[in-house]
Amino acid sequence: MPRQFLRTIGIDYSGAETAEASLKGLRVYQTIGNDVPQEVVPTSGPKKYWTRRGIASWLIDELDGRMPTIVGIDHGFSFPLRYFERHALPPDWDLFLDDFCKHWPTDEEHTYVDFVRHGSVGSGAAREGERRWRRLTEEATGSAKSVFHFDVQGSVAKSTHAGIPWLRKLRMARPDIHFWPFDGWQPPAGASVVFEAYPRLWSDKYSRDDEKTPDQHDAFSIARWLQDTDMKYELAGYFSPPQPASVATTAMTEGWILGATWPPAKRKAAKRPVSRKSRTAKRTTEIGHINRNDQQVIGATELPGNDHNQKTYILKCARCQERYGANGSDIFQRKC
Repeated sequence: MPRQFLRTIGIDYSGAETAEASLKGLRVYQTIGNDVPQEVVPTSGPKKYWTRRGIASWLIDELDGRMPTIVGIDHGFSFPLRYFERHALPPDWDLFLDDFCKHWPTDEEHTYVDFVRHGSVGSGAAREGERRWRRLTEEATGSAKSVFHFDVQGSVAKSTHAGIPWLRKLRMARPDIHFWPFDGWQPPAGASVVFEAYPRLWSDKYSRDDEKTPDQHDAFSIARWLQDTDMKYELAGYFSPPQPASVATTAMTEGWILGATWPPAKRKAAKRPVSRKSRTAKRTTEIGHINRNDQQVIGATELPGNDHNQKTYILKCARCQERYGANGSDIFQRKC
């Protein structure tokens, strides 16, 4: 049975600086057939690293329909329903793209995302959201941040606001590309697919060698996971809509991260901080511990102490070498 895609591409994105800036954080890896993922670097011009404009142009050239390709890009493709409701927008992705680009022209020359945020360019204030708003797909991962959560580590907000205009340009230039899931949950045979990726879902599956930066590893992981999954003929299962149907309906507007599952993944419970008292108690009974009065723990016994639920420990005075027994709870204050 033939594989669904002959090529896989992983793109780790960046919303830093301008669309013409050569950014170390913009990385592209691809696989062709069964070959291992290889980094794709700019082949023309003086730029050492990719620019956002350069990646968009490269994709337009490459996704010409001759080779079925799946592309995962690490930024949000749409916004939460609350955004559509606040700004009275119909739940239509193409109309959303048009409206967004009118207010957030982050693909224009010499334009930073922050220029729009702070009112120097465009009209971003007329199309804002709240940092607490999360899409269902972000809830599903258990860890993905809101597309409006700027200025924090791990934020995808800038890359999303910088990347969406290029999705529109790609869509206009290559109308045959299937943008998942907006064009349907199951892509037609032979079509190239572009989708929203979240590298954290897959990056731990592959060891990172010392030569790769975290951005390189994320792009590598996207391309490699897609290749591995397609070789097992399992990608079609990941294209299936989440259940129940109401979640899938919302995702047709908000977008969906490939690999996210519903109901939301359970977050790991945060470890409760150990109190200073309990940390001290643990240390004082360790062999070799010396308290503030130069009394050293040299042994533990199973003999009961003379305090409630205590055992007897052997202490030695570092000053006179005297040895004696003490309750574990008394070690911190004992004197010879």
